[in-house]
Amino acid sequence: MFQTIRNAWKIEDIRKKIIFTLFIILLYRLGNAVPAPYVNTALLSSYFASMQNTVLGLYNVMSGSAFSQATIFALSIQPYINASIIIQLLCIAIPALERLAKDGGEEGKNKIERITRYSTVGLGLLQGFAYYILLKNNSFLTEAGMGVWGAVVIIVTFTAGSALLMWMGEQITEFGIGNGISMILFISIVSRFPNQIASMISRVAAEPKTWWVTLLMIVGALAIVVLIIIVTNAERRIPVQYSKRVVGRKQYGGQSTHLPMKVNMSGVLPVIFAQSIASLPATVAAFVPRWSNGWFIRLFDTNTVTYIVLYFLLIIFFSYFYSTIQFNPIEVANNLKKNGGFIPGFRAGKPTSEFIQKVLNKITMFGAIYLAIVAIVPLIISACSATARNSGVSLGGTSVIIVVGVALETVKALESQMLMRHYKGFLE
Repeated sequence: MFQTIRNAWKIEDIRKKIIFTLFIILLYRLGNAVPAPYVNTALLSSYFASMQNTVLGLYNVMSGSAFSQATIFALSIQPYINASIIIQLLCIAIPALERLAKDGGEEGKNKIERITRYSTVGLGLLQGFAYYILLKNNSFLTEAGMGVWGAVVIIVTFTAGSALLMWMGEQITEFGIGNGISMILFISIVSRFPNQIASMISRVAAEPKTWWVTLLMIVGALAIVVLIIIVTNAERRIPVQYSKRVVGRKQYGGQSTHLPMKVNMSGVLPVIFAQSIASLPATVAAFVPRWSNGWFIRLFDTNTVTYIVLYFLLIIFFSYFYSTIQFNPIEVANNLKKNGGFIPGFRAGKPTSEFIQKVLNKITMFGAIYLAIVAIVPLIISACSATARNSGVSLGGTSVIIVVGVALETVKALESQMLMRHYKGFLE
């Protein structure tokens, strides 16, 4: 990876793109340090310290701790991600949007992007209003922020920050390296690592007997990273043969190829959705004073068996849900049949689609179990060991998957741009 980056830096065009990407990231980090007006950030930070086991803690991780400090980028790119997922699902449920996505070409793609942008602003307003109500109900606002003008300023600030981040992500995608939205998520998560490392070192210095627990957690994290890299690049290749046909004096077809099927088609989306829903009971209870210390919130704490089992089952469910949406065996079989292709040993049409569906079910189960293991192992370690729970090291499965996935995606983007320029040293 470092060799690829070093070789890419030697090419002027790619170097300019890397510098542009770093500049946008710098602006994002500066914005993360600018608090919204009328908010008591000291009280808010102490409140979020006790809310790490709820969905608010997840939002805080995805925003690079900006959510717990009420900065202008507090909502991060969550509104854009939610809007993208909603529009994706609507493209399947609404025939007009489905036709626009499949048959609209470049114009249809641009229309869907505009709809996603407008939806992002709408969701930003809703989430900004909800965040303002949270701040107001818990007395985290100054006296000037309790009025109508204060509410408008705070909500518009959060919404504008989210829209600006969406634009910055699009600029990285167009003029920089890799996917801009993924890059912003990557930076948000990585920005928390220095504080976690410092906390880990101070914990070991204060309690030397806990060094072995910290060492085991680091080794476990490295093992998880290796597993994620292997599974991310893994795919099931189904052999495909195209029949020969003669047109005039020329012969076409007859070549052998394969149909690649990624083991983990859904990426990190099943984990994000499962974590949001599994944390919902504890989050709702946190807003109800009489439930905040009762049996209900303790039942759905992240260190309980109830939460871990629910989390595991939800990841399996959403993995199958997204693989069904993204890959249609009947459509793939029909396309093979139209182009004269077939899978050796299976007739074209229904037998081919049934075989593809069978393979899809198997690899989806493997990918779902992999996601579930990566997500719940840190929770099991934390539940079984109070020392690990208080070690200051956060090993969220969602964060690790996002960081490793974006790193691999960015390296591939660099290699593809170098390949287009016929750079001879990129394989050295």
